Amino acid sequence: MTNRRNFLKTAGLMTAAAALWKPSDLFASSPADVKGAGKKLDLQWENFMGKMKFTFNIAGSSRTETPIVITRITWGGKAGYGEAAMPPYLGETQASVNEFLKKVVNDVLPKFDNPFCIQDIMLAVDKLSTNNTAAKASVDIALHDLVGNIMGQPWWKMWGFDPNKTPYTCYTIGYDASDDMVNTKIEEASWTHMIKVKLGMEEKEDKRMINLIRAKRDTPIVVDANQGWKDKHHAIDMIGWLAERNVQMVEQPMSKYKIDDIAWITERSPLPIMADESCQRLTDIRGLKGAFTGINIKLMKCTGMHEAREMLTLARALDMKVMIGCMTETSIAISAAAQLSSEMEWADLDGNYLLGNDCFNGMKLVDGRITLEDKPGLGLTKKPGIISL
Repeated sequence: MTNRRNFLKTAGLMTAAAALWKPSDLFASSPADVKGAGKKLDLQWENFMGKMKFTFNIAGSSRTETPIVITRITWGGKAGYGEAAMPPYLGETQASVNEFLKKVVNDVLPKFDNPFCIQDIMLAVDKLSTNNTAAKASVDIALHDLVGNIMGQPWWKMWGFDPNKTPYTCYTIGYDASDDMVNTKIEEASWTHMIKVKLGMEEKEDKRMINLIRAKRDTPIVVDANQGWKDKHHAIDMIGWLAERNVQMVEQPMSKYKIDDIAWITERSPLPIMADESCQRLTDIRGLKGAFTGINIKLMKCTGMHEAREMLTLARALDMKVMIGCMTETSIAISAAAQLSSEMEWADLDGNYLLGNDCFNGMKLVDGRITLEDKPGLGLTKKPGIISL
């Protein structure tokens, strides 16, 4: 705890060291007609219900579908797609996203005559409300897709990332009381090189889930406790048990409000401890140094690709490990997150594979590994007959 306290006293000094990226720097050589007469940013959207292949259970909740809003921004004959995916715990709904996007149309986009000013546009979008992070992400992702399509380049290339360094993604298995259903999910994950399992239940049930997986596969596992463990001594005992069973990392072992208990766990843990619910946005990261080994970045929590890129830069400056994660999302948001994946220790970008009705083609997995194609924007193509946008 001493190291953590010392860090927090001097955390303000890290701002300059973070060297946060500014998207405006990318476009010093933008096309000559960026401010072309008659062009305007036009935002449209459509509600969509993502149907899950299996009931998805975590500590405290379960669901079979995820409400989603698909966005499209057009400018000068080009289009870019975005997405707001809203599991219930985010506190957003399709209705709240619809109302937020109306504000974007009325109060933000008329002030800008081109999509290249992503930083300024998203600052204005962010100021519209305190929360609504998934709604904000739907605008950010669409802007990035649009700009990439205009420039004719993918974002991983414009950011200078190496597509050969992408990690394998884990495939998530939610808790289930039925051994047969867990075994079915394990079979569904036969293609992956890493399994992510949702724990945070009673000790007996947590160990049953791991033992069922281990009875069939020796694949590396990452664990997400979803704040489910209530006592730090129980948590560290569980982590020690997991470390003996080829578990690689543990996300959010306890409540985000028990930061000192988590720091105690991290000091003693044989495994990296990653912040999930504790890490929402850029401003959270400095306070997590010393309490966690690293952070899990999710576009729906941090308002999209622009802030995710800044979070990556700051986490690296603080010598923290980084993971890129997702909600249950279509290939739009998964392809957006994938643009950052080559800079990550771990990736959990299986949200589109958990859906039975994905409405786009995008990021592909080859033998469980994320691939980054040399296609403009996010590399998306719309599947016919699912959405009308």
